[in-house]
Amino acid sequence: MPAYLWKTIEKNNVLCQLCHHHCKIKSGQRGICKVRENRSGTLESLVYEKLIAANPDPIEKKPLFHVMPGSLSYSIATVGCNFRCRFCQNADIAQMPADSSGMIMGERISPDQVVIDAKKRSCTSIAYTYTEPTIYFEMAYDTAKLAHAEGLLNVFVTNGYMSRKAIEMIHPFLDAANVDLKAFKNESYKTCCSAKLEPVKETLKHMKTLGIWIEITTLIIPGFNDDPSELGAIASFIMEELGPETPWHVSRFHPTYRMIDRPATPVNTILNARKIGFKTGLKYVYSGNIAGHDGEDTLCPHCGQIVIGRQGFRLTRNHIVNGTCKQCGTVIEGIGI
Repeated sequence: MPAYLWKTIEKNNVLCQLCHHHCKIKSGQRGICKVRENRSGTLESLVYEKLIAANPDPIEKKPLFHVMPGSLSYSIATVGCNFRCRFCQNADIAQMPADSSGMIMGERISPDQVVIDAKKRSCTSIAYTYTEPTIYFEMAYDTAKLAHAEGLLNVFVTNGYMSRKAIEMIHPFLDAANVDLKAFKNESYKTCCSAKLEPVKETLKHMKTLGIWIEITTLIIPGFNDDPSELGAIASFIMEELGPETPWHVSRFHPTYRMIDRPATPVNTILNARKIGFKTGLKYVYSGNIAGHDGEDTLCPHCGQIVIGRQGFRLTRNHIVNGTCKQCGTVIEGIGI
């Protein structure tokens, strides 16, 4: 499948314009994502219609807490990623091509079939998730366009490294995104993800300008991004650049992949991060990967009552009427709230 968003730069070399790596790729070679290959001067997607995952999930699992709460989202992915996070949560599929000599696996499923399956499984949205949707942009774009025509929402779960051109191409069909803001220091992005911080910040601000609903996730890792001053800087960026209505999910780290040299995040660190978010002025801050805590509930930012109660990925109560708190009438922002 010929790729989208690239150009010839010299002889048979191409410049990929899909993400902020802007890979210059010689004939016979692949980009950093390992799933886009220059074949005699034409950039090809190697993962089009090759899904490694396709199944319905609660939309809260993305996590998206302010998009059609309690609904199912048909979740798809291919292998590959344009980051090399040492703490990758889905390394078996995201890092497969990079770690296994370019190996690409997946079941052949067309965009049409994805939409058919989503509707058959009573899903109200399609989520491009598990791995980075930017690297299977052709599949995501073609599917999103069809889904939009059928009345389904489209949501990305992304590292936010897509180019401005990619955002503007997908945005007419992209309703929401959960974007990882992994740290707030460029050196952290460089050493642990092989990427840069600034493009992620620019993506978030551009998505906001385009009217895409945004939720942020930060996986809090001991010794990496758990300093209160850094967490405060993240919260302040969200507050000032994206708005206080932007949900922030602070999630607990467990040792995995190439980051097994430190313990799981102490629960108190997560609880304190949530307090930092609220103190900064954010309306909705959630804690993740912690059993037995109430940090998954949506609280009314005015009266403090629980307007959406959650246990795991299951809704236990919904006290929202016409998008407002049942008790005090305050608007609760989101899509399909």
